[in-house]
Amino acid sequence: MQLDKMVNFYKSVGDPTRLRIVSLLKNGPLHGQAIAHKLGLRAPTITHHIKKLRETGMLYSRRDKNTIYYYLDEKRLEFMATAILRLGDDEVKQKELDVTDTEQVKILRNFINREGTLRQMPSQLKKKLVVLSYYVQGLEKGKVYSEKEINEYIKEFYNDYATVRREWIMQQFMYRENNQYERNPEEMWPVVVKR
Repeated sequence: MQLDKMVNFYKSVGDPTRLRIVSLLKNGPLHGQAIAHKLGLRAPTITHHIKKLRETGMLYSRRDKNTIYYYLDEKRLEFMATAILRLGDDEVKQKELDVTDTEQVKILRNFINREGTLRQMPSQLKKKLVVLSYYVQGLEKGKVYSEKEINEYIKEFYNDYATVRREWIMQQFMYRENNQYERNPEEMWPVVVKR
């Protein structure tokens, strides 16, 4: 997750009314009038807070005839709420992931053939991170890619593009929002292997 998006997330949930809305939606979807009634607030106030929460991606809406229901995306909320723990400042975890230059070369030789394609995705986390780091550097810093562009790039070195794409997101190499992908700053990566 990019740092500015992380900051915006914490600003959005740092409001008592928004936290109460999240708490209500944990029990199931509600429409704006129901939320306003349960919290004893006016509908325009709820609309303002819902807009802020939707900007973070933790809420989404569905229309049923003339009524819009709001849903809590609990997986997204959990991922965003715990992102601060994955910033790489956990020394014990980082030591486990530390890889020497010699180890990196060996890992890359074992998993990448001479044509530059990936033989198989490593199952061991340390090795997987080395491989993911190596390939993600082929993407331009600051450029926003469509899902199709990411898939085409991955297909150049590995057939299972969905697995690589998912791993890049899970391991914090990339950020995804609305099927748009952007490479995270290297400071957020668990390991960096220069190409």
